[in-house]
Amino acid sequence: MQEQLTEGQVLKIMEKYDNDAQQLIAVLLDIQAASGANYVDERWSALTARVLNVPLSKIYDILTFYAMFSSTPRGEYVIEICKSTPCHFTKAEEVVGWFEQVLGIQMGGTTLDKKFTLSRTCCVGACDVGPVAKIGDEVYGDLTLEKVSTLVRSYREGLPSFREALACQN
Repeated sequence: MQEQLTEGQVLKIMEKYDNDAQQLIAVLLDIQAASGANYVDERWSALTARVLNVPLSKIYDILTFYAMFSSTPRGEYVIEICKSTPCHFTKAEEVVGWFEQVLGIQMGGTTLDKKFTLSRTCCVGACDVGPVAKIGDEVYGDLTLEKVSTLVRSYREGLPSFREALACQN
């Protein structure tokens, strides 16, 4: 994970998209990914607004509207627990408790090693295996304390085979 994003790197990200304001979401996603802390810093928001000639308010509209963005530092992996009604009725709060227990943080918190942030998200379309957790692009359902522990360990230790075995198949 990269420690510090530079102005030159942010400019290169925008150049990759030909400094096209129509590519604003893609630019912001790339800046967030390159940030080293999974967020878009306000200085990069201001630079992006200036270079792409878009109002800064539009950038903040995007950063605050879409759940995949953050304007504050987060963990390398954001664990999103579905908060939809079906997941609620299939014990999403129990799943939240398991993640809090295994990670040693509360909902909304980030682990001390900056590996994980625990948050809520809207429906991810996997109601048949709820309650679910989403980590990156992967959705995990039919969760148990054992599965949660295995997931966290596999992300912490970089063991993708464990994650793949637990992921919901599309």
